Amino acid sequence: MLKISYSNLKYSLKEPKRSSRQVTNKWLEVLEPKIFGNLKLFFVFMFLILFSGNSYSQRDESRLPLMEVIENIMKVHGVQFNYQSSSLEGVKVVPLKEESSLPKKLENLQHQTSFRFSRVGSKIISVIKTTKICGFVWDKYMNAPLEGATIQAEHGYTVSNEKGYFELNNVAFNEEVEVRFVGFKPSKVVGNFFAEKSCKSLYLEEEVEVVTPVVIKGYLVNGIDKSSDGSLVIDFSRFATLPGLIEADVLQTIQALPGIQSTDETVSNINIRGGSHDQNLILWDGIKMYQSGHFFGLISSFNPQVTKRVSVVTNGTDASFTDGVSGTIQMMTDRKIQREFKGNIGVNFISADAFLDVPLGQRSSIQLAGRKSINDWLQTPTYDRYFERVTQLTEIASNEENVINSNQDFDFYDTSARWLYNISDKDKLRVNFLWVHNDLSFNETAKVTGILTTRESILNQNSLAGGINYSRQWNDDLLTELSIYETDYKLKAINANVREQQRFLQENIVSETGVKLNNFYHLNDWRLNAGYQFIETKITNLNDIDDPRFVRLKSLVTRENALFFQGDYRNETTGLSIKPGVRLSHIEKFKKTFIEPRLSIRQQFNEHFQVELLGEFKHQNTTKTVNFQNDFLGVEKRRWELADMDAVPIIKSKQISLGGAYSNRGWLVDVEGYYKDVHGITTQSQEFTTKYEFEKEEGSYHILGFDCLLRKQFKNLNTWLSYSFMKNNYRFGTLPEFEFASNFDSTHALTFGTAYTKDDLKLSLGFNYRTGKPTSVPLIGEEVSNNIVNYDDANSIRVSDYMRADASATYNVRISKGCRTEIGTSIWNLLDKKNKISNYYQINSQGIPNKFSKFSLGTTLNLMVRVHF
Repeated sequence: MLKISYSNLKYSLKEPKRSSRQVTNKWLEVLEPKIFGNLKLFFVFMFLILFSGNSYSQRDESRLPLMEVIENIMKVHGVQFNYQSSSLEGVKVVPLKEESSLPKKLENLQHQTSFRFSRVGSKIISVIKTTKICGFVWDKYMNAPLEGATIQAEHGYTVSNEKGYFELNNVAFNEEVEVRFVGFKPSKVVGNFFAEKSCKSLYLEEEVEVVTPVVIKGYLVNGIDKSSDGSLVIDFSRFATLPGLIEADVLQTIQALPGIQSTDETVSNINIRGGSHDQNLILWDGIKMYQSGHFFGLISSFNPQVTKRVSVVTNGTDASFTDGVSGTIQMMTDRKIQREFKGNIGVNFISADAFLDVPLGQRSSIQLAGRKSINDWLQTPTYDRYFERVTQLTEIASNEENVINSNQDFDFYDTSARWLYNISDKDKLRVNFLWVHNDLSFNETAKVTGILTTRESILNQNSLAGGINYSRQWNDDLLTELSIYETDYKLKAINANVREQQRFLQENIVSETGVKLNNFYHLNDWRLNAGYQFIETKITNLNDIDDPRFVRLKSLVTRENALFFQGDYRNETTGLSIKPGVRLSHIEKFKKTFIEPRLSIRQQFNEHFQVELLGEFKHQNTTKTVNFQNDFLGVEKRRWELADMDAVPIIKSKQISLGGAYSNRGWLVDVEGYYKDVHGITTQSQEFTTKYEFEKEEGSYHILGFDCLLRKQFKNLNTWLSYSFMKNNYRFGTLPEFEFASNFDSTHALTFGTAYTKDDLKLSLGFNYRTGKPTSVPLIGEEVSNNIVNYDDANSIRVSDYMRADASATYNVRISKGCRTEIGTSIWNLLDKKNKISNYYQINSQGIPNKFSKFSLGTTLNLMVRVHF
């Protein structure tokens, strides 16, 4: 072997300049021993080549044509071979041992050639030309290689390396090769797709849940879409921004949609088309939630870093859902198993939070999230505004005369954990856990019999929920899902009356267990779902006074079994979508059976115009009531109660709506009219603060209304104008006024908004207007009767109209390839409009009713910094 020392060459270049002869002599001195010292090795190497070539020539001469060997096997073993003569021409093999069995001979030939010998029958053997294949497997969405993907052929398999590359021998040209990777849709291709010379790349698509097709993208802004069943879907992974919000607060975001408002500006009192908040079914990964807000309703209790997708249904609900006679808010988390560690930490003027998504191998990952108020470390002006808003006109803000409040403290936090495990390519397991907590306390100090006495009052509100979801994909057409959940809610207050030396304990406890079995089946253009659901709900209410001793404990349990069937027909050619469904429910305790049809029909007439018809019948067994305005320290007055077919009836609803949408060149016009009829409500569930506050009567409400949206999309700008009209009236047969305006009636509601997105910058500005809330006032000239306020006709006037302008801005700063910082600011109520939310009256010492009013948040600034990694 010829070797040249580069160190010698380098050295020679450093020597003084010589003549050409001197240089030549110097090179010979360096190379001569290297060349001649290796001549022996050179001759030996050439001899081996010649000898091996001669040997190979002799060995080749001893080989026999493959067709001749096959003919010999046919004679000896009495079998028939099927093959193309042209493919076997020129192929030679080492002669086979005559005494070998037929399987041994075929195995020998398979090792010597690129052919596969497969027995078709007992006497027929097929000869198939095979080749070596190679390729790359990639993640289509992330554009990244997939390590560990399985490539399965008929007679062998392999896995891809860290670059997504693989090789596999003995694959027929027309043979089906299946490529699989956990969490992705399997792909099947023929062998010649991966010809060895080309080594093509195959891109796998992520396996996601089957969702209803989107018919209108960017309904308001990017990330809000309308589906073919009429539901509005919010995808926070591509969400833009909305006025007044810097975080993707789920329950604040949905209030931007037409027909959805909050009469008191909280997320714990969302009114979907005029219904009360307790008539909304709120689901977090299939778990029913009885608590929706932190800070007693000012922010959502669901961490926005965990919730990835939200579906809002106002009518035409899927038959697999119960409850929610006004609407359904379904929150879904990320079901994808991450292969790389990711997370984020953030802080704003209210709270700090963190989120981690940790892979546990290729088939499993765990998601952890937590959020906590920051007032323990820093009390911001934003926090002060929120606290004042929550406690205004309560015992916490202003106590009795000669009673001093001190050490007012509030804290909230939530934590969630999710385990995602793909047992196999067909079996998936998801385990969820959520804990939400709010804690308020303060001291009351007064002189009692000449001694300064201090006692503590507290208010706790928390939820603990867990769920297990298992799914099995039997084949391409059949999927089975089993979900089990347990959700527990507790509201507890200890009101210490320091002057009377009295302690008043109140508790409201909800415990619910649910089991649901879904079976999805694809049949041509139909997607069918049939299943069973069981729900057991227990609600306990406790009032406990220590002096004088008084205890009232009420605990009820109901069990409901339901069968449901839902069809989903979609014809892309005709543009017709139909979702007929029916739910059959039976409440064992009351021996009541409900048959509830559901319907959603959409007809796409052309590329731009569609018409939609929706309808449903529903019922629910739970409701929220208010006994007294000072219950639970006056902060969270409402308590959950279970239907007993006496004081608390089962709520039943029916609703129908008809609408149409036109979209073209960035323009969208969407109009929908509806009629809603809800029976089984009580005066205690409707939040009366004036007339009928203490009545306990059963009635109904009826709504006729329509929602309209006009939106225009430009290149980087979305502008929208929505308008809602509603005529929402109560009917209580036992009250003096048979029919009058609902407490949740907003006859006119108008929203204007604009959102600008350019690269990493997002800006939004909006304006909200709605008709003031109905209220009652004392009868002029006869304000007091029998030492109580004597009211005029119920809800005969309204508080002043509500108006609010908001603004938001966020900006992303790229720090490195895998790290970015998000900075945001928002201003709520930009013009500092003093909006009156509600009124109530109390008779003073002179026997005259005093008027008290609650107001919304004033101008409130919030700042946010978040680091994604």
